[in-house]
Amino acid sequence: MKVTPKKHLGQHFLTDRAVIDDIVSAIAPQAGQAMVEIGPGWAALTQPLVERLGALTVIELDRDLAKRLREHPQLRVIESDVLKVDFFYIAQENKVNTPSAKLRVVGNLPYNISTPILFHLLQY
Repeated sequence: MKVTPKKHLGQHFLTDRAVIDDIVSAIAPQAGQAMVEIGPGWAALTQPLVERLGALTVIELDRDLAKRLREHPQLRVIESDVLKVDFFYIAQENKVNTPSAKLRVVGNLPYNISTPILFHLLQY
C-alpha cells in the first residue's frame, strides 16, 4: 500500500539509510527497553528499533499508516493524536515502575508539533 505524505499532518518520511542508521545509533536501543515511537510513518526507524528491542509501541495518527503498522507482529499500535495519549498508562503497561527503569520516547517529528509534544511529556 502506497501512502503519500499528508501535508496537513506535517508528514515527512525518512528514506536516507545513512541518516536512519545515525539516528538509531544515537538512540542506542537495548533489548527489553520500554520505548515508544511517535509518528512511525513508513517504519524507517521502527524496523531497526524493533529488531534491537524485540517489541515497540508506536503512536500513529494517520489511519492508513496505522493499519499498515498493525500488520507487524512486534508492534503495539496506538492510533491517536500523541497529545491525547496517557504516557503514564503506557509506562505501567511496559512495567516501567522503578526509578531506574525509564520509558524512552523517540520519533522523527515535524517541527510544528515537537514543542507541544515536549510539554505534554513533561506532565509525566
